[in-house]
Amino acid sequence: MPKGDKSSYTSKQKRKAEHIEEGYEKRGTSKKEAKRRAWATVNKSSGGGKKSGSGRGKKENKSPSKKGGAKGGRAKAHKKS
Repeated sequence: MPKGDKSSYTSKQKRKAEHIEEGYEKRGTSKKEAKRRAWATVNKSSGGGKKSGSGRGKKENKSPSKKGGAKGGRAKAHKKS
């Protein structure tokens, strides 16, 4: 499998990365950087692509998405209008 191949990810993970990427682009991040950050977030929360075998179901780590929301909220609260 070549580096950067996303075939081993579920459709939910792909949708999630796309949505995160759009959010970064709206905030002015370059397309390439937004894509990199989005997949890093998906990997951190889900642990990477599909894993086979029984008993592999693990809870998602929601801390990366909570961190992003908190950062945005903090910046917005201190912004002078």
